[in-house]
Amino acid sequence: MKVLLISQGSTGDIYPLIGLGRALLAAGHSVSFASAPLYKDEIEDAGIDFLHTPPDWQKPVFVECMRELDRQSNPIALLQQIYRSGLSFMGSLIDQVEGYIQEHDLVVCSYVFPHFKKLCERHHVPFATIAFCHSVIPSDDVTPELIPPLRGFPKPLQMAWNRLAWKLVNYCVDRAVNKVSAPTLATRDLPPVKDFILKPSELSIVSVSRHMMQTQRLDARFQFTGYLRWQAPKNEAIADELTSFCAGDRVPILTFGSVSFDHVQAVMSRFEQNWPLGHKIIIQSGWAGLSVELSRPEIKVIQAVLSHDQLFQFASCVIHHGGAGTTASALHAGVPQIVVPHFGDQSFWANEVKRLGLGMRLPQNKWPELLPKAVNKVLKKHHLQKNAVKFAELLRQESGAENAVVCLESYVLRHRSSESA
Repeated sequence: MKVLLISQGSTGDIYPLIGLGRALLAAGHSVSFASAPLYKDEIEDAGIDFLHTPPDWQKPVFVECMRELDRQSNPIALLQQIYRSGLSFMGSLIDQVEGYIQEHDLVVCSYVFPHFKKLCERHHVPFATIAFCHSVIPSDDVTPELIPPLRGFPKPLQMAWNRLAWKLVNYCVDRAVNKVSAPTLATRDLPPVKDFILKPSELSIVSVSRHMMQTQRLDARFQFTGYLRWQAPKNEAIADELTSFCAGDRVPILTFGSVSFDHVQAVMSRFEQNWPLGHKIIIQSGWAGLSVELSRPEIKVIQAVLSHDQLFQFASCVIHHGGAGTTASALHAGVPQIVVPHFGDQSFWANEVKRLGLGMRLPQNKWPELLPKAVNKVLKKHHLQKNAVKFAELLRQESGAENAVVCLESYVLRHRSSESA
């Protein structure tokens, strides 16, 4: 089977599909990954064929896009901004992807490309999506994020309210996406996006652990497979550096991954003024370029992008933005977390970490001042450490990528049977 993977965005959007691609290769399938040139090396280093798609941006442009997303407090406005940032190349992207689709037996792409579904239908190729966060998975048991649940009401009434709320969210998302993208879609004879939330595809893989599910009643199209993970190769030089710095101890690690935001220098200056002398911390610079003004022996800034698994083995706790990929890595590391959400699903992940008893959240506008006490608090709460270790043990028993391969193989067989009927 020839499988086409498609994704754009940050490493959190790319690495899970690389993990899936590796599992598909191991199962004997042929795999290609269509993405921006920024990720060509990572994709090819993983043994997956790279297919070029726009944009041909250098990393600073991606960073500026992330900074613009950080300015969007409303989730609908955020989604519109994602599509608005790609308007200049959306038509070319559709054209290239349509050519690639015709050469493959299955297309799997991240959740934000619902318009590719119609391209696949046009060429009779099965289409599946991947969601990195379960906040977008509709269920009668769960109220959509930002919509208040009917707590205390009879269960049937709560479920009816939830169904109505998901339909409302689906309508609002469709309308917001089409307001930006529909004119471009029309130039390629594609209809407006429909049922972005409720019916993204006939198979939607949710790359989240089943242990995080709060519901059992789901549309059959949504399949929780477990995490799809891939890690960049280990950097031996930086590993030696960190081993020397930590001197056998675990220390807090601060990383905001691919997130970028305004006034980075001022924010980090506040952090440095409040971080106590003599207390070690590792800072991963990331896309925002986190750094400190004055060299302090207890603060270690890592410039290179590391494998999370390599970095977090040195962690006593992880302070991060709540991206799906970083949260997954912290969960697998088995250490408490302090989440400073910036935008999108990051607030949801911060609440999930808190709900599961694995850590706490801090507000974005005050984290530099609150962080020292927060670190001291999570390290003293031994139940957080025990919960984190226990949860990591559960995750180690899962095989998310292999489960996803089985789902995809079964889906293609069903699709072929229906096409031939």
